Amino acid sequence: MPKTKFQDIVFTIMMVIVMVYALVVYNIAIEKGGMSNQVFLMALFELPVMGVIAFILEFVFVGKIVKKIAFSLVNPREDKIIFVILTISALTVCFMCPMMSFIATLLFKHAGVQFIAVWFQTTALNFPMALCWQLFAAGPLVRKIFGLVFAKQLSAIPEN
Repeated sequence: MPKTKFQDIVFTIMMVIVMVYALVVYNIAIEKGGMSNQVFLMALFELPVMGVIAFILEFVFVGKIVKKIAFSLVNPREDKIIFVILTISALTVCFMCPMMSFIATLLFKHAGVQFIAVWFQTTALNFPMALCWQLFAAGPLVRKIFGLVFAKQLSAIPEN
């Protein structure tokens, strides 16, 4: 877990890239009727826009709200760290998925007068993917890489 503001920024950037890219690939594959090599390339073009939006939403708003709620449910000093991680991860998906689905619907779905319906459908399709991807792939991968990159700094900072 990040201990400094700089580490928090780096961790958020890493998580945003891994989460947003996967969800963009997923949404393009749904739109195209299945996966193809082209889907991976197409997702790279949406990643910068959606990544910046996701970073701003998570770093400025969602992260603070999620930590406040999470720490009312679990205590990092008393509870096992896995419960803290799972609580923060699940709550982040609960907030980010509808917001990013809203942005994706606005920018890419051309929903017109059906906007609300398309946004709800997009959120419903994205939520299981986002939650599973976060809990079983992106979260562990990013935490592992982050831990390796910042191993020295994380071990030097005492837990408070």
